[in-house]
Amino acid sequence: MSKPSDNPADPFKKALAEATKTLAHDPELSVTYTVDPSGVSGDAMRLPQVSRRMSREEVLMARGTADALAFNRRYHDANTHARYAPTEGMARELYQAMETARCEAMGARDMPGSAGNIDAKIASEARIRGYENVTQPADAPLSAAAGYLIRHLATGRDLPAPAQNVMELWKPFIEQNAGETLGDLSDLLHDQTAFAKFARQMIDDLGYGDQLGDDPDELDDEDDTEAEEQPDEEPDPDSTGDDQSDEEEMDANPESSQEDQQDSQQAQVTMDDMSDDEMAEENEMPDGEAPLEPPAPQPISDADPDYQVFETEYDEEIRAEDLAEVAELERLRAYLDQQLEPLKGAVSRLANKLQRRLQAQQNRSWLFDLEEGILDAGRLARVVANPTTPLSFKVEKDTEFRDTVVTLLLDNSGSMRGRPISIAAICADVLARTLERCNVKVEILGFTTRAWKGGQSREKWLADGRPQQPGRLNDLRHIIYKSADAPWRRTRPNLGLMMKEGLLKENIDGEALEWAHRRMVSRPEARKILMVISDGAPVDDSTLSVNPANYLEKHLRDVIAMVEKRRQVELLAIGIGHDVTRYYERAVTITDVEQLAGAMTEQLAALFDSDPRARARVMGMRRAG
Repeated sequence: MSKPSDNPADPFKKALAEATKTLAHDPELSVTYTVDPSGVSGDAMRLPQVSRRMSREEVLMARGTADALAFNRRYHDANTHARYAPTEGMARELYQAMETARCEAMGARDMPGSAGNIDAKIASEARIRGYENVTQPADAPLSAAAGYLIRHLATGRDLPAPAQNVMELWKPFIEQNAGETLGDLSDLLHDQTAFAKFARQMIDDLGYGDQLGDDPDELDDEDDTEAEEQPDEEPDPDSTGDDQSDEEEMDANPESSQEDQQDSQQAQVTMDDMSDDEMAEENEMPDGEAPLEPPAPQPISDADPDYQVFETEYDEEIRAEDLAEVAELERLRAYLDQQLEPLKGAVSRLANKLQRRLQAQQNRSWLFDLEEGILDAGRLARVVANPTTPLSFKVEKDTEFRDTVVTLLLDNSGSMRGRPISIAAICADVLARTLERCNVKVEILGFTTRAWKGGQSREKWLADGRPQQPGRLNDLRHIIYKSADAPWRRTRPNLGLMMKEGLLKENIDGEALEWAHRRMVSRPEARKILMVISDGAPVDDSTLSVNPANYLEKHLRDVIAMVEKRRQVELLAIGIGHDVTRYYERAVTITDVEQLAGAMTEQLAALFDSDPRARARVMGMRRAG
């Protein structure tokens, strides 16, 4: 008999997988749970990970995602979708959003019990994107609003509040321009071809008809007409081939052929007039010199020379104080302190514990009986007893962490929104203050993107004709909250920036890690420690939609391998709610953000432990299995 699993989430996962296969009408479907982005590839479906705690949010998100993907599998035909899909831009986003809404609405109508699950998924995704705080239509994508409206009209259900907010902002514009077309919606849901034509008409009504491309139905009619009118042609046996064709063209255009002949004759005369010496002199290179070739462009990434970035012009490395006014930073910092007042006591106790451990190593590390240094008062009695005894001096021995810099690299993606980013900010703040007391310099960095779904980089890509495999397709934003040389008291308000609405977007971990590593390598300190705090794999919808599914993840693995191989920087990571041990050699995964403070202090304390065996033991105990 197989040993029963001790994970309380396993029965739920198994039941959900079987229900998903039934809803999808696909018994061969393989269902897995992972921290990677959810989706379907072939016969494999990826659902959000469910931890042992099985929180209500995790369960609802897993159910809603499973139902949505199952209905897409059941009601969606990829060939029909591709046939009528627009070629680019907003038109394509509108088309895809409306088709997704159609499949989910059909599922909710046919199986009403799934409607609540899908609502939970919609609510979670809308909150992550900050839709509940949007006040202007321009701040929310029209495609999302169109999808929400289709869902609402098809099911008659109210949407979750964040999604409802976005729909209401765009609803007057959509109804004003496409109200008549919307009236035919209810009769089209079960016919994907008819719905695709409806969606194209909607897109045209909304002003994006120039992005639709050719109408596939009209192209089919033209092809049929051409096939009927095209006579059967038989090869002429008397034809003499290309020479005759050339002669016919010359006869048809005598002026053109005459000019061509004159140009050809003139070119021949010019070549004949040049002596052989002149020709040789013209083509001869100076002795010892080779033809100059442009230098090869520098690779974007030291870890992976093949890693591509479509456009770096819009990337930014910016200080936190440049992203908000001083007054706003102070207000956000006050809000952060207020949110985490109950936690500050526990974090401070852990920080004091770390400080005591570090100072204990400082205080006991002395070299005695030296000829110079600090006078050793403990040995003055010998001098009094025997004046001929020389004075004894002592010197404090340099501890392992005296010449050290620590960098905290914080994931500023939208999935960290709420309590995770708040606790990460306050822990970084307290650790910076604690380590500074122990003469350890601390740098605090954050990484995100400037926009959702690609920003200016994607717009340029669309304008350039959508080249294949463009590489990273979003605008990076790397934030310096505290530089290593800046005192903590001057940068304290900066961490409040993480509470700013709209800051947290998508995460491209590989380039952020490489950026932090480059900054550390240029530092003069002898020992360098880099701690990454993240909640999962790199995710950027714009990049992953036009590149291989593992493009960003592969680059992250390559960067980690480079950092660990070079050994210039000691690298460790803390994963919040997601297993990061599959990426980092030294890592810990926590399932509750309340554990973050303890994990950070214990990890740092282990690194600073003077006993290598104790250090390895603590790291080994803390690694997620």
